[in-house]
Parts: sequence; structure tokens; C-alpha cells
Amino acid sequence: MSESSPSDLAIAFRSFTRRLNDALAPVHGDTMVAALQLRELQVVVTRASTITGSAANVGAIADAIEARPGPAWPDADLDALRQCALDGGKLLRSIERAAEQAAAER
Repeated sequence: MSESSPSDLAIAFRSFTRRLNDALAPVHGDTMVAALQLRELQVVVTRASTITGSAANVGAIADAIEARPGPAWPDADLDALRQCALDGGKLLRSIERAAEQAAAER
């Protein structure tokens, strides 16, 4: 994601909701199987919302990213958003593993 554009980042943040639903599908949406990771994911989303000046939800973050022209983004902000997207992706994969493991144990 080191070369991701603002539009790439918007797409990444918009995908978080679908990816989370997919990750929790094996346990029918039971968030308790990954409560810690979900709290950490909210921290990442809140960090991204601070950078974009938006509400702390992935749709608002994506909208804020798309609303600002690419050249208007300071490199430091884009780098921070890229890191948030990467951190969120790692957490989503961790949530998926936890859900799969919990489903296998049931």
C-alpha cells in the first residue's frame, strides 16, 4: 500500500465493513470471539477519522478522502492513512482467524 492513492485508500476503508462481516460469518456475527481486535480496529478507525477530520466511521472517512483532491493531501497525512489502512487490514485478518477458530471449536 506504499504507493496507494487517495482513491485507493477510500476504497480500502469502504471495504472494512464488508470484510468485517465476511470475517465474522463463520460465527454468525458473534463479535465476542474477537472483542479485543474489534476495539483495536475502532482505535484505527478513530485515528483515521482524526486525520481526515471526519466522523469515526469508515464511510465518513472514505467520503472525506474522496472529497479532497489528491494533490491537496500532505504526504504525512497520506502516509498515516496508509498505515491505518494496513493496520485495519491486519486486524481484519486477525478477526477472521479468531472467528474461524471459534467456529471450529463449536
